[in-house]
Amino acid sequence: MNSFKQKTPIQIRFKDVDRLGHVNNANHITYFELARVDYFNILMGDVKIDWESESLILAKMEMEYRQPILLDDKVFVYTWISRIGSKSFDMSCSIVRVIDGVEVEAAKGLAVIVCFNYKINQTIPIPEEWRKKMMGE
Repeated sequence: MNSFKQKTPIQIRFKDVDRLGHVNNANHITYFELARVDYFNILMGDVKIDWESESLILAKMEMEYRQPILLDDKVFVYTWISRIGSKSFDMSCSIVRVIDGVEVEAAKGLAVIVCFNYKINQTIPIPEEWRKKMMGE
C-alpha cells in the first residue's frame, strides 16, 4: 500500500475554542475533513473525477482525544490510507500540535469511506484509477 502521508496545516479560529480555552472536540472532526479533502486532491493529482458517478460517502468516523489543543497552538493533520477494500477504504489521521518544536499527538482518527454512485444510488467498487493511486502505482 502507498505509504504517502499528507501533512495539512490547520488554522485555529477563535470560534473553535470553548469556555475552557480548548478547541472544542467537534472541530477535530472538521480538521480531519479538511485534511481528507486535501489528501484526496493531492493523491488524485490530474485524474479527472465525475463526482456524480464516482463519489464518496463518509460511513463511519472515530476520533480518540489525547490532549487539548489551544487557540495559539500550531496544528497539523497527517492523513493516510490505512486500509483498502473492494468498495470502501479507511483513512487515518493524526492531529498534532507543535510544542517547543516537537510534534505531539493531540488526537487520532479513522474514517471509513464508501465509494458511491449518485446517479444509480448505489455503492460501487473503488474505481481502478483511484485504487492504483492509493496503492502507489
